[in-house]
Amino acid sequence: MEKPFGFPKIEHLCLRTDVEALFASGSRASSVYPLRAVYRLVDHDGKEPKVKVLISVSKRCFKHAVDRNRAKRQLREAYRHHKDILREALPENTALHIGFLWLSNKPVTSAVVEERLVKLMQNVGDKLLKEQENKNNE
Repeated sequence: MEKPFGFPKIEHLCLRTDVEALFASGSRASSVYPLRAVYRLVDHDGKEPKVKVLISVSKRCFKHAVDRNRAKRQLREAYRHHKDILREALPENTALHIGFLWLSNKPVTSAVVEERLVKLMQNVGDKLLKEQENKNNE
């Protein structure tokens, strides 16, 4: 039984080829400080989850591992609670690979991280819906 607010390993974007494709040309991005989302649509075969996520906090932003791990934990927790925003915006037979990148070099409270991540995911969802409408109108 799947937990509604879980973030199991299968939803993590881990394969090197997938990560390289995510950051290659053809991907789209959106930012809401202190976060940036890089995403690309892929075909959905029904076996994999519809959304796969990469969470990255650079060593350049936080020198100490404790601070990097805290930021990643905040991002994971916020994503876990609001992941339905992206699932609902996806068209049929389409999956999403998305990477959340930390831009700030200062720690941010969990409430702010959650607020900004929700805003960022809504922006991405809106862009996906607009793209789908444009394809349907053509």
